[in-house]
Amino acid sequence: MTERLNALPYENRAAIRQAWSELTGQPEDETFNLIPPVYSDHGVNIRVGRNVFINQGCRLDDIGGIEIGDEVMMGPGVRLISSGHPLEPSLRRKGITAAPIRIERNVWIGAGAMVLQGVTIGEDSVIGAGAIVTRDIPRAVLAVGVPARVVRSSD
Repeated sequence: MTERLNALPYENRAAIRQAWSELTGQPEDETFNLIPPVYSDHGVNIRVGRNVFINQGCRLDDIGGIEIGDEVMMGPGVRLISSGHPLEPSLRRKGITAAPIRIERNVWIGAGAMVLQGVTIGEDSVIGAGAIVTRDIPRAVLAVGVPARVVRSSD
């Protein structure tokens, strides 16, 4: 599905929304905006709110589930990775770990940032470009760095 979606020109926003709906199995409204290409494991474990913008080159690995709230903006090359492998060497090739990612309302995730499994990013927060988010981020803060750390409140 993503191969077909990624072949669509950006100007054909209605076709992009339709292909996204087929990928996720969920209807998307006219406020959803995606610039291809986009990549996903399955698509069916992604839920997207209203007025969401996903820039080009984003990867949404959704085995563990991804929930994107209303008014979220994602910069180019953002990666939401909801799965991984066990740390135990004997189990790494035998299993997958997974936990949902929740992006709450009005979050902005900067270019090239990565959000890992089990993380919730609180409402109105900003994740700086290139950050790697390994734990929950509270509401209304700016978090930057590797690993991402809160550097100030945005209230």
